[in-house]
Amino acid sequence: MVRVVSMAQQPSLESNILTTTKMIKRQGVSRWALKTYGYGSRLVFGMLLFASALPCEVAAQEAVLNVLPLRPFNFDVSFNHRTFAPTRRVLVLQAGFTALQYGPLEVRTVYQYYSHHTPAFTTDQHSLYLNPRWNNFIDVLDVPKAWPINRVIRHVLFGPLENRAVPYVGAALGGTLPGRGEHSPGYLYGGQIGVRFPVTHGLSVDMGLQYTRFEIDFRGTSDLSEQWLFTIGFRL
Repeated sequence: MVRVVSMAQQPSLESNILTTTKMIKRQGVSRWALKTYGYGSRLVFGMLLFASALPCEVAAQEAVLNVLPLRPFNFDVSFNHRTFAPTRRVLVLQAGFTALQYGPLEVRTVYQYYSHHTPAFTTDQHSLYLNPRWNNFIDVLDVPKAWPINRVIRHVLFGPLENRAVPYVGAALGGTLPGRGEHSPGYLYGGQIGVRFPVTHGLSVDMGLQYTRFEIDFRGTSDLSEQWLFTIGFRL
């Protein structure tokens, strides 16, 4: 025998919600979910509580200011071309350490040594400068979502290493000796662009192109020299 239930006899949506609300108040959320949906609901409910209890820093991974972490250290060899004193292409050695880190931003302190000895003249130049860098700067172009510009640039420039490459832009600001005179310093400033490739944990290869202008005293004459450097080295 088939029983026909009229629409008037069927419980309304409002009455179902009211009944469920009363049961939750009387039994508690966890007991009500366990009774209604089984033990799987307890796991889901526990995960939700754990996620809601996490501090904001864990979820957002906010950048932390790190003063004088020292590492990573950098050691580079530079192929040099300058417009004054002298103009020959020679090797330049430089080394440095990390003075400041804040998310993708970092400030390095770099010492650079340039030496050129010939029968006609001798040139030894020392440079010390700050090198602020912005790592992964192209990631600001993470638009549009369908074809992010930064991903296209990475794929074109770095190919299969696109996910490991760390492109950067930076600046240089410091001084040189000799500069305005044989025993007096001069100023130095410039910029750079390059890329770093992590090889293993704590070791990466760094390549960059750097342009600087600085004062230098050469054979008793002080002048402003322009210099291009192609640097290659490693960080650890």
